[in-house]
Amino acid sequence: MSQKDYPWLKSYPEGIQWDMPIETGSLYSLLEKAVQEHGDKPGLNFLGKRYTWQEIGDLVDKFAVGLEEKGIGKGDHVGLFLPNSPYYIIAYFAILKRGATVVNFNPLYTEDEVAHQIKDSKAKMMITVDLKMLTNKMYSMLDKGIIEDLVLCKFTDALPFPKNYLFRLFKSFEIAAKRNSDKISWFHNMIENDGNSQEAEINPQEDVAVLQYTGGTTGVPKGAMLTHANLYANAVQSYAQFPKTDDQEKMLAVLPFFHVFAMTVCMNVALKGGMEIITVPRTVKEEVPGLIHKHRPDYMPAVPALYGSINVHPKLASYDLSSLKFCISGGAPLPVSVKQDFEAKTGAVVVEGYGLSESSPVATVNPPFGENVPGSIGLPLPGTVIEIINPDDKVTPMKLGERGEVCIRGPQVMKGYWEKPEATAEVLRETPEGDMRLYTADIGIMNEDGYVRIVDRIKDMIIVSGFKVYPRNIEEQIYQYPCIEECVVAGVYDQEKGEVPKVWIKCKDGMSMTTRELQDFLSSRLSKLEMPKHVEFSSTPLPKTMIGKLDRKALLAQEPKRLPDFEPS
Repeated sequence: MSQKDYPWLKSYPEGIQWDMPIETGSLYSLLEKAVQEHGDKPGLNFLGKRYTWQEIGDLVDKFAVGLEEKGIGKGDHVGLFLPNSPYYIIAYFAILKRGATVVNFNPLYTEDEVAHQIKDSKAKMMITVDLKMLTNKMYSMLDKGIIEDLVLCKFTDALPFPKNYLFRLFKSFEIAAKRNSDKISWFHNMIENDGNSQEAEINPQEDVAVLQYTGGTTGVPKGAMLTHANLYANAVQSYAQFPKTDDQEKMLAVLPFFHVFAMTVCMNVALKGGMEIITVPRTVKEEVPGLIHKHRPDYMPAVPALYGSINVHPKLASYDLSSLKFCISGGAPLPVSVKQDFEAKTGAVVVEGYGLSESSPVATVNPPFGENVPGSIGLPLPGTVIEIINPDDKVTPMKLGERGEVCIRGPQVMKGYWEKPEATAEVLRETPEGDMRLYTADIGIMNEDGYVRIVDRIKDMIIVSGFKVYPRNIEEQIYQYPCIEECVVAGVYDQEKGEVPKVWIKCKDGMSMTTRELQDFLSSRLSKLEMPKHVEFSSTPLPKTMIGKLDRKALLAQEPKRLPDFEPS
């Protein structure tokens, strides 16, 4: 398909050019430009303690000197085991300034998961805060000889008065015990310098800025090598989608920065636009409406489950959410009913986007000031080509309107998986045009206007009596029933049909339904193959991943391992 044949070009909204120049460079230079152009403006608000971009930049410079004194330089991998906080942003850009690579770690990882990722990534140093639940895991890594150096940041130093005093007074039990060791350094000691250091020489196309580990839903997590050019380009591409005003705008970052969605859209896009980032160390979904009411953010990237929880918040009417102009949903399919309900209650525009760790992550989005198609993941970002390829031969393009594997080409596509050439070869293949095509394992359809709809994950597809059934289609129909708050559909073993759909449902508080009522409602909406054979109701919220995505994998893990009866030959 040549550029003139791209169907999305005729649908691009006014003011955005698909073939716009996409600058790249050192990812650290995003911070440099934010300091130069917006230095005296608020850059970060953490639990009420505010920093200008100049103050953030100064701390980055000083910590970069501290890292240099510890021998951190180009080619080294440094792990961040941090919640959202000033320390995350400071450490992230100081590591990049030294020419080293950031390795993101989920703070809720078990010790075994942390140990595996440290060993796999060859992280030379780990950085965390002195909270017991985090530091004790790092002490264990030191004791076992898994890490060489540990940097501890005082959590209370990041808090404003009187929260810092009250935390020490009432929550001192959450602070880890101190250890004396030449392998342990303190952040506040490492920034006692003049901050005079030079940025390392960076090759944006080749040098890896971040090792971003995949979620592991398809096996052992792998480290996606995201170069400086990948992440810089994706910040530029994503920022082009944001409506602009003359005033400084605010970004509400309730998603964790260690996740690629938040890292790019909440942090790097905010730097690109000189926005103020409002963040908290842990997302409590019941508190989000209060954060919006108090801080008046313009933008809020989130996962569908968070929008759904705001929709049913019992005190929603007492909060003013009118400051929100534009919200991006990602990480999981956005039910149309959730989108429409949130927009009606807040007045914000909610658009669904799409991407994955391997694409830095954003690949498509519904334009906020163009045609916003419910149920669609929108149009390719500038400079991005989306192709629907035959999943069987991995080569033949499907016709518009036909299902196939969603593939991505663009400047945001990763370099490959860290030290996994075979896994890299499975998902990255060179095209006749000479660039790399990323195979996503998602099944999608592109319409004649270039809008893409994800049908399902290849690995989530249910094979019922030899026929393909897609969980997302079933979920969309179930969400049309008024009492549904959350639902997940997955395939479970069936002796007769191989697999059949099962649905897990959480009803809205004070509401209920029966299996028969659900089946009657779905009878005219689903085929017999799609009709859930098993229905399980939950009185508590369904399990979520760390960033709030409904966790199909966790639900399936609770299923009994029913195997086919053994029949001797």
